[in-house]
Amino acid sequence: MTAPTPPPEDDEQRIRALILEWAMAVHRGDLPAVLADHADDIVMFDVPPPHDGVRGIDAYRATWPPFFEWQAQGAEFDIVSLEVTAGTDVAFAHALLRCGTPQELAEHPESRLRLTLGLRKDADGRWVVTHEHHSFADTRAAGD
Repeated sequence: MTAPTPPPEDDEQRIRALILEWAMAVHRGDLPAVLADHADDIVMFDVPPPHDGVRGIDAYRATWPPFFEWQAQGAEFDIVSLEVTAGTDVAFAHALLRCGTPQELAEHPESRLRLTLGLRKDADGRWVVTHEHHSFADTRAAGD
């Protein structure tokens, strides 16, 4: 007999908690906690290069130390809004974050990091992040 599938609200709450914990781990600079709940075959498209993204948990891991060094200057990494949609075995989420140094955020208080996540449920029923995309809006004037 298989275990009953939990209602989507429960999955949405679990995913929301996973993402909030991930964001707090990023803010703390806690690399093991940042990597937790990420698939070995993760694909991430980030703000800095490489333009074709990073593939695999080892490449994902390597992107974080430079970010943590930058963040140590007092930068914020705080979720402002988070929406989660969960199906039976796949889910996605999108969020807006305040991400910047105090000076950057004072100069551009409307600036938000855009985050999109794709997740899948593994064989043990645990949600794992398989796709992560970070971006900022292009604020250059047209024609610049």
